Amino acid sequence: MKTVITYGTFDLFHEGHYKLLERAKALGDYLIVGVTTEQYDETRGKLNLVDSLSERIHNVSSCGFADEVIVEDHIGQKVEDIIKYKVDVFTVGSDWVGKFDYLRDYCEVVYLPRTENVSSSLLRTNGHSIIRLGIIGTGRIASRFINEVRYVNGIEITGIYNPHIDSAAGFAQRFGFPFHTDNFDALMGCVDAVYIASPHGTHYEYAKKALVAKKHVLAEKPMVFSKEKAVELYALAKQNRCVLLEAVKTAYCPGFNQLLGVARSGVIGSIRDIEAAFTRLIQPGRREWDDAVFGGGFTEYGTYVLLPIIKLLGKDFEDVQFSSILAENGIDIYTKVSLRYKKGMALGKTGVGVKTEGQLVIAGTNGYILAHSPWWLTKEFEVHYEDPNKVDRYTASYLGEGFRYELSEFVYLINGYGDRSYKLTAGESTAIADVFGRFMSQRKAYVERMQEDQDH
Repeated sequence: MKTVITYGTFDLFHEGHYKLLERAKALGDYLIVGVTTEQYDETRGKLNLVDSLSERIHNVSSCGFADEVIVEDHIGQKVEDIIKYKVDVFTVGSDWVGKFDYLRDYCEVVYLPRTENVSSSLLRTNGHSIIRLGIIGTGRIASRFINEVRYVNGIEITGIYNPHIDSAAGFAQRFGFPFHTDNFDALMGCVDAVYIASPHGTHYEYAKKALVAKKHVLAEKPMVFSKEKAVELYALAKQNRCVLLEAVKTAYCPGFNQLLGVARSGVIGSIRDIEAAFTRLIQPGRREWDDAVFGGGFTEYGTYVLLPIIKLLGKDFEDVQFSSILAENGIDIYTKVSLRYKKGMALGKTGVGVKTEGQLVIAGTNGYILAHSPWWLTKEFEVHYEDPNKVDRYTASYLGEGFRYELSEFVYLINGYGDRSYKLTAGESTAIADVFGRFMSQRKAYVERMQEDQDH
């Protein structure tokens, strides 16, 4: 008898799960299925589990392919089970290719092809369907995002769009997606939601077109470059009962939200000043340098430095000032943004051609919070007081590249929990867009003056 074993979460038992187990059963005579506990999935970075362990075990058993169902609850168990049950074949889906090659020392390892275009009519036990997600844009950030989707339940990528069909085809082939297109309407016909990862200047138009088509939108930052466009998009989303979320992954990660909670708790007193910096040395020739309209340090990293400022000091700033060092084509290689509030102030620093210490400091009347670079990942931070010997230290998890946190929030909101959203509200996103609008107007004026000086 040939024994086969496979493992999975099997939350929302759908067509893809069914076909995977069917193929696994065909590899041998006796199929053992390991169903992971919620606690173990959390340690592996899996988010958004809905069904209970007993429900998931029942669904696996009911499909008729599993001869035996076991529970997986700790790291290292796969080797233990392979030895214990004298397994001949270990198998999982092809989205894990290479991950389990180490098991070849114990048995044959087979990666099964994934089931594409999982039916959205297959519902969760709580009535929520699998969300079909389309990816708009095929650049660096889209590649990183796709690798994180498998860690969030309830959502599947079903289409790739790029106005340049060769780019769409190459990207789809690289990640194993059969549907790709350069026709935006074709994408809208096969998705429930989109993730916009295209160049900065295209975010607004793509978001608007998707919302008009009544699709939920997760848009990379900066989502838009003016307060007016932000107001327009959020109004359109509300009108069409769609979720519109700006993809600032720091806003959704556990450590940053813990930091905000500590800052608001009163342990450092009243918050009076915030300083945040995010700089990277980007080589000329890349988009950040070459895009004379939307390139530069502030458009690239300004959302990050504005995030803690707006979250903690509020949306109602009284004044904004910018100081920039510009390249010959007008992009800013380094920018300082200063915000003034009635009872506080803030400074943000961004750059693609100047490097500075990338830390976050939140100063209060009784102490301050310090998060060292890279604070935007927020894996740890400290609370300092007047007594230099008193320091409170906090640590938090930050899984993978962090995209799973924003995607998890996106799914959470689509499934009807919008009234409980607080991690990045429409008002806060609009306030950030307002700052960007002021920056773009000032930079445009700078460039025009530079051109006038050159002409004379």
